[in-house]
Amino acid sequence: MIKKFVPYLHVNSIYEIDIDALKKAGIKGIITDLDNTLVGAKVPLATPELIRWLKQLEEIGFKVVIVSNNNHARVSKFADPLNIPFLPNARKPANLAFKKALQLMSLKASETVVIGDQLLTDVYGGNRFGLNTILVKPVSIGEDSFFTRINRRIERIILSKLKKKGLMPWED
Repeated sequence: MIKKFVPYLHVNSIYEIDIDALKKAGIKGIITDLDNTLVGAKVPLATPELIRWLKQLEEIGFKVVIVSNNNHARVSKFADPLNIPFLPNARKPANLAFKKALQLMSLKASETVVIGDQLLTDVYGGNRFGLNTILVKPVSIGEDSFFTRINRRIERIILSKLKKKGLMPWED
């Protein structure tokens, strides 16, 4: 059970992800969280740097879907200007949103990676569904919602257990 919380990769930000290596590994699609993964939770629109990164993904041929536990208004305001499909109110770590995202991209789990900032929602949910997972450090912890702050406390306990078992291959 505890191994379901171990991401395939851990990076400081999305910009450290080697997208060429993902492509070579057969990854064709990216399911990404929004808040504190792509931008801070209170940042309404994509930054110029993020727009360039997303354009690079598109040029390489990746399909991208935003899967967020946040509400429709928040996610659509962010995703619509970028023409990126999205699934709000996802209820991660539940499987349904991951299943719908794969259907939107017409891809298999083995061809897809989940990128997110939370072990309890993004990594655990993606791993349970058989997806590759990449954990990023949160863009801005100070902007976390009440529930996310609770999740982060639980995550610290899980990270401690992973460390004790030698399953945390990075320093936190």
